[in-house]
Amino acid sequence: MAKGLVYKSTGSWYVLQDEAGRFWNARMKGAFKLDGITSTNPLAVGDEVDFALENEGESSVMITRIHDRRNYINRQSPRHKHQHHIVAANVDQSLLLATLRDPRTSTGFIDRFLVASEMYHVPALVVFNKIDLYREKDLAYLEVVKAVYEDVGYTVVAISLKTGAGVEEVNALLQGKTTLISGHSGVGKSSFINAVVPNSTIKTRDVSGWSGKGQHTTTFAEMYDLPGGGRIIDTPGMREFGLVEVTREELSGYFPEMRQRLNDCQFNNCLHINEPGCAIKQAVIDGEIDEDRYVSYYNILESLPEQKWKG
Repeated sequence: MAKGLVYKSTGSWYVLQDEAGRFWNARMKGAFKLDGITSTNPLAVGDEVDFALENEGESSVMITRIHDRRNYINRQSPRHKHQHHIVAANVDQSLLLATLRDPRTSTGFIDRFLVASEMYHVPALVVFNKIDLYREKDLAYLEVVKAVYEDVGYTVVAISLKTGAGVEEVNALLQGKTTLISGHSGVGKSSFINAVVPNSTIKTRDVSGWSGKGQHTTTFAEMYDLPGGGRIIDTPGMREFGLVEVTREELSGYFPEMRQRLNDCQFNNCLHINEPGCAIKQAVIDGEIDEDRYVSYYNILESLPEQKWKG
């Protein structure tokens, strides 16, 4: 029996790397049931597994066991609205590649990404690309946005993949860790991966991707080794994790600047909208919580379904 790490998943076949660095094509033995997880895919990129050779001399192997996960990142399944899809497992941090120009990433989108990272207890980095294109007002706005997120405790880096500015700083943050990379199409995700993994030669993917016609490329995450140690996981087409397991009551706990003030609210089930004695709203009024972050909170709250309590 040998140990391996899942580098690629196509739903029925997997690519593993063993402890000696050799890659194998793998299948799963029978159906795996993981306690408490209802997902369309029992196995994800980043999973640690045991495997056995199917036949001597062949390059395909059989996965016999999935090791316990430190964490995993979930999203709504692309095909089944009521099922979850595990994007990646055993992740050390997440990185959102964003831009303020061509295309502009909204702070609301960034905040959803950060909430999802908080939900899965994964530290998050925000990297703004294309600073070579920013005008004076964009650069001024970047400083404002950077200050908001850094005050909350997030790491923010500004880079230009075109000029190489800031890339070394990001590289240093990736060393020795497994990082999930996300971002809108057009922000330079493929170029970013090619910059940090020089041998990856990822094609700037067309919409259909490598999986063929009519497939959801979102299903197929892939992991790459970084030259200096560490790994990155690319999630093609996945713009955000999708908030699949959060209730309205829990949401404010995933905003760090709100979390530290929740005990000061008059009501312990306060949603921070129109309740009296709300410490969160007071902090917004006092300028201690950024107004745009509060607006993001409100917009996410409005998008979440009401909980149906069983009497």
